Amino acid sequence: MMSVPATNHRKIIHIDMDAFYASVEQRDDPELRGKPIVVGGLPEGRGGVVATASYEARKFGVRSAMPSKKAQQLCPQAIFVRPRFAVYKDVSRHIREIFSRYTDLIEPLSLDEAFLDVTEDKLGIGSAIEVATQIKQAIFDELQLTASAGVSVNKFVAKIASDINKPNGLKFIGPSSIEAFMEQLPVEKFFGVGKVTAQKMKSMSLHTGADLKRLEEDELVKHFGKSGRFYYRIVRGIDERPVQPHRETKSMGAEDTFAHDLTTFDEMSVELDKIAQTVATRLERYALKGRTITLKVKYSNFKQITRNQSFSAPVGGVGILAQTAKQLLSATNLDEVRVRLLGISVSNFGELSPKNNGPTEQLKLF
Repeated sequence: MMSVPATNHRKIIHIDMDAFYASVEQRDDPELRGKPIVVGGLPEGRGGVVATASYEARKFGVRSAMPSKKAQQLCPQAIFVRPRFAVYKDVSRHIREIFSRYTDLIEPLSLDEAFLDVTEDKLGIGSAIEVATQIKQAIFDELQLTASAGVSVNKFVAKIASDINKPNGLKFIGPSSIEAFMEQLPVEKFFGVGKVTAQKMKSMSLHTGADLKRLEEDELVKHFGKSGRFYYRIVRGIDERPVQPHRETKSMGAEDTFAHDLTTFDEMSVELDKIAQTVATRLERYALKGRTITLKVKYSNFKQITRNQSFSAPVGGVGILAQTAKQLLSATNLDEVRVRLLGISVSNFGELSPKNNGPTEQLKLF
């Protein structure tokens, strides 16, 4: 039977900020403290989407990615606040600096969460639980924010653990406890198991890790493809993925959802100029240029397309970004369309093979 290796355990911490955007807003505005607040698009007009909600709002069922109108229905007293991403990024940089006092093996997942490998911490503390405790305290002392931490021997279990005692929680799941923990875990909590896969599992009477564990690896592969191999290992607590501090950037971009649908090329062109400037600034900040520019368009009926063009030499200037995005847009059918979102991204930062020297174009429907 496969089991967690008995030696050479890594010490992995997953730090997850508590209701990050909402907590920053409540910290900066005392009038919002203790009240249900929703950070994201306003519910008026067509309405936007919830980026995050305070714990006071979550009690009413408000969740991230929920339409703002739905959030208002669930919690009529909710206070809606526009996000301030520049502020959140500054706070995130400070949090990252706190992490770096203990280890250089930091893998950011987003502005508000990261994996840390503290198998050999810089300060020689030796205990991952103590490191996590000190990090949580430093975040609170220096930023007046709370974080939750999960501590274990691999990334998967640490991430699950960080969610157990939220907010301001700390959960350690040691090697001897992992298999029992995974056996009682609902299948929808497993990494990579979405709603459709969870429904399929439950239709097969697979409700928990213990149920999954009864199936042989070949059976899991038969029903779930290559993911079945992952499920077979992870339910036994085996996750050998390292913390990747220098994970390669695949793409960089920006997009904007508009308060009112755009119906003319001129309106869209003005917005593409603004988005191109944002992308160019971000590329410059990270000293990046790419060979592929992608335009994203989402229509009022939520149908979404992307079109891209590749170049023989890396690009990144605002002029070429805006010009290319407009050319790609003009090649679409703009008759009687209503556009709710536009986006520009740059990718292909690596070498481009000679056979791809000419511009290419691809249409992708979702």
